[in-house]
Amino acid sequence: MDKIGIVSYGANIPRLRIKTDDIASVWGKDGKTISKGLGINEKSVPSIDQDTATISVEATRAALKRCSINPQDIGAIYIGSESHPYAVKPTGTIVGEAIGATPDLMVADYEFACKAGTAAIQSCTAFVKAGMIKYGLAVGADTSQAAPGDALEYSASAGGAAFIIGKDNVIANINHTCSFTTDTPDFWRRAQSKYPAHGGRFTGAPAYFKHVTNCATNLMQIAGTKPEDYNYAIFHQPNGKFPVSVAKKLGFTHDQIKQGLIVPYIGNTYSGASLVGLASVLDVAKPGDRIFLTSYGSGAGSDGFDISVTEKMNDLLRENAPSIFQMVEDKEYIDYGTYAKVTDLLYWE
Repeated sequence: MDKIGIVSYGANIPRLRIKTDDIASVWGKDGKTISKGLGINEKSVPSIDQDTATISVEATRAALKRCSINPQDIGAIYIGSESHPYAVKPTGTIVGEAIGATPDLMVADYEFACKAGTAAIQSCTAFVKAGMIKYGLAVGADTSQAAPGDALEYSASAGGAAFIIGKDNVIANINHTCSFTTDTPDFWRRAQSKYPAHGGRFTGAPAYFKHVTNCATNLMQIAGTKPEDYNYAIFHQPNGKFPVSVAKKLGFTHDQIKQGLIVPYIGNTYSGASLVGLASVLDVAKPGDRIFLTSYGSGAGSDGFDISVTEKMNDLLRENAPSIFQMVEDKEYIDYGTYAKVTDLLYWE
């Protein structure tokens, strides 16, 4: 592959937080049992005026602040999410208008559960390689939903990350990418349903672990690498246990995954989860560092990336936008009643 990769990046995490213990206290003994088993301490909550569009705009603006790219040089915008604010009306057009992009623009909203954002990166990479665009914008963002009392309520959160892909001033080369996909219905939401459903234990071995493990193994075979060849590794993080478990199974250490493991602090941002982890790694990565990323989306599939940090990282103005851990620490706690109000938890059309 030509030297194509990440030119800049940015992220956005809502300030509001609710502790999982406070959610558990509403649902009694069963709630406390579920809460303890997820490895999540608290989660981010979108305020009344925050949605996937606003999170995507803010993440993109952060990426633009770190570099000198003219937004009108962005030729494609792909927004990956499973909580687009409109069923029929693209989120990408809102983002393009907000950043001042040219109308001569390819736009599409992507949906593949929690891996739609990484699919957007693959598309932008392909278009740049084909010479059809100079830069592409790929975003993974969500304000994820969960039914009251469901196990998902303890993890479903809000946030996202944006990546500008191109050939010039690349801070991190995308050396290799591959995918592994099957028809595995572990998680779904019917067209008119407010909340998603899931297959319980079925979401583990035949879904998450099968796809992440196969994609990761295939990627290392393609790249000719071993786990010890990487400085950092990021895996999709629906909870605090799955990514730790799959990393260990594949031969990665805790030191390799801890920088990108953000779920204990903000919950599962769905399409933003692995990409927020990647943004956290890029916050501290140095030239010569090698990064391993494997996303996962229910339904089901994984995308894998082998990434190398270049000398251009020294020129990126990382300080012009908040780091992931700065946003993690910038928070305001709310109680369950406020959480239910701002997320329309009990509203039903």
